[in-house]
Amino acid sequence: MVSQFISSHKVRLLSDLNFNFPEGTHAIGRLDSNSEGLLLLTTDKKVTKLLFESDEPHKRVYLVQVKRLVTDECAERLRTGVSIRVKGGGDYITAPCEVSILNPPEIFERQGGKGKLYGPFTWLQLTLTEGKFRQVRKMVDAVGHQCIRLVRTSIEDLQLGDLEPGGVKEIAENDFFRLLKIKKDP
Repeated sequence: MVSQFISSHKVRLLSDLNFNFPEGTHAIGRLDSNSEGLLLLTTDKKVTKLLFESDEPHKRVYLVQVKRLVTDECAERLRTGVSIRVKGGGDYITAPCEVSILNPPEIFERQGGKGKLYGPFTWLQLTLTEGKFRQVRKMVDAVGHQCIRLVRTSIEDLQLGDLEPGGVKEIAENDFFRLLKIKKDP
């Protein structure tokens, strides 16, 4: 599904979920249609600015499945920053990030593997503090790997946990701000 409530295209939307969203609800930290995982929804228009446009960086953690085996050298290139193409056609060097090579994570096992895979692949865990358009996909591509699956598992201390695809979980406002490590204006 796409991270929006209305579209002129025939795609699955947030409004298709079995949940009565309050008027003015919108997605922050959107996911592209080929990605999955934690998506934040709020009616507070200030949250996007506080979380993604502030001087304070906020961590986002992704599980990334890529084709072929990732070497320690490749992982180190991702850690120190790689050049990616950004909107407008310019090159951008990504900020340093945390990268771990994983065994297949629990989320893969819980969802039954989601599709057939041929040939070797690697699961990575990337922790970023920035979010350019399709950044994770572009980063793994820059080191010679194709992203097969991308799952955002957390933003700061707000975790996806065992929430199933299409599931919605309401969080008390104080907990929401505390877990995201942002301060609501007094």
